[in-house]
Amino acid sequence: MKSSRLMQVLLLLQSRGRMTADELAAELEVSPRTIYRDIDSLSAAGIPVYADRGPAGGYQLVDGYRTRLTGLTSAEAQSLFLAGLPGPAADLGLKEVAAAAQLKLLAALPTELRDRAEQIRQRFHLDTPSWFRGDEPTGHLATIADAVWEQRRVRMTYRRWGNDVVEREVDPYGLVLKAGTWYFVGSGRTYRVSRVLELHPTGGTFDRPADFDLARYWAEWSEQFEARMYGERITVRMTRSGLDKTQYLLSGHQARVVREIAPQPGEAFGFPTESTRHAVADLLKFGSDVEVLAPAGLRRELIDIINSMHEVYNGAKLRTWFR
Repeated sequence: MKSSRLMQVLLLLQSRGRMTADELAAELEVSPRTIYRDIDSLSAAGIPVYADRGPAGGYQLVDGYRTRLTGLTSAEAQSLFLAGLPGPAADLGLKEVAAAAQLKLLAALPTELRDRAEQIRQRFHLDTPSWFRGDEPTGHLATIADAVWEQRRVRMTYRRWGNDVVEREVDPYGLVLKAGTWYFVGSGRTYRVSRVLELHPTGGTFDRPADFDLARYWAEWSEQFEARMYGERITVRMTRSGLDKTQYLLSGHQARVVREIAPQPGEAFGFPTESTRHAVADLLKFGSDVEVLAPAGLRRELIDIINSMHEVYNGAKLRTWFR
């Protein structure tokens, strides 16, 4: 909207000083011609903005002028916790209001604090997604976010972990961004946004439980989820080097369990794993710093893999494969 853009032009000039039409246009993603019209509109409204001609010229406000139009809208206030996260803000449909909130905050700060805020922005960046993972589809995220804000019940088609599809009616209490993946909590359950196939508001509303705390719920749910995921135990023993490597080679939950057990080098202990299939991949990372004692089937499987690797590196299989 033009009124919103005019305010952004005003706040940009107040927070950054002199700016050219091209700089303003690039910042607001409009044409320089639009900026010329916006400057004329601001002048007509009594805003003391003037232009300096020449190569070093640009638009600026009369020294000492400060707008009082720095009150945050409700949408901008909701976006403040995402002010440093442009990707998630865009996912939620809050990219523009997050940018507007940042501008208002900068404009409201005195010069020395504004400079400090800009230094912080240039020196610290938060990148939430995990390494080596592509973006997950979040087509229904904005609708879910609206339902969370407005406490509106939704009906969805959801693909569960076993790939079976279910229909659910849910009261969405909150959204969580975990390592680049969006989840939402609804009616005491946790759902992954990328697994929502269809979602529509039912037209009904709900009362959010007064004692529901999203951060506490997520901490408790995460702990229970990890405990269920790594519910199996195999018996191993490790060298001192292997025990030291657990914090780098295992998941956070697995490393924490090993630390709590606090085994000594060469001492047998229960190693947490999702399954014997997952255990093979986990244990091969440690090389000769780990030995499986039980179950016997897993021990034999690792022996077969190690013998096969020996044949490869000893040249026997390579001569066959690459003829």
